Amino acid sequence: MTPYSLAFYVDVVTTGTVLGLRPADSPERVAEVLGPDFGDNVHEYGLCRDHGLAEFHWTRESAGSPWEAHHFTLQVHRLTFRRGAFVEPVLRERYGRFTPRLRFDKLRRLLERRGVPLVEIPEGPANAPYYRTFWQPESEVEISVIGMREEYRTPSDLRVGDVSAIRAPLTADEVEIRRERARARLP
Repeated sequence: MTPYSLAFYVDVVTTGTVLGLRPADSPERVAEVLGPDFGDNVHEYGLCRDHGLAEFHWTRESAGSPWEAHHFTLQVHRLTFRRGAFVEPVLRERYGRFTPRLRFDKLRRLLERRGVPLVEIPEGPANAPYYRTFWQPESEVEISVIGMREEYRTPSDLRVGDVSAIRAPLTADEVEIRRERARARLP
């Protein structure tokens, strides 16, 4: 099969889930699957549950309101300086060791072989050309890739073509908004 952690990333991009966890799952469900070792960054209107490589985010209208799912992010860039030590044990048990870098060209090639296309979409003006974003329409997953290196704008330990993060969901409506904003910036 696919070597090391590449199989994990292919699964995430193809399904839009992390070990079957959807962005819409509750904090309790995420902890049940990924384990009890996590850090919470919580404030009145938001919760980020950091499991290591995977972070899940929720929002709410007020302190008394229930949490509503927002998105998950795989903080792939962390692998370059933390190595695999912070990767959730359940991920290491299932997928093996995680390499320090995820090269986008390898990931894209594996996805294309499986019939899973990626579409490049406009990056926001604050991040372009330093980052490029690719989107998988069916799973609503976005992949953030280093497009150009610059001190203080991109992580010093990543190279052009390295994946920085993987997030879901990114809806078709949100992609269209990005495209409209990009067209509005054209001269």
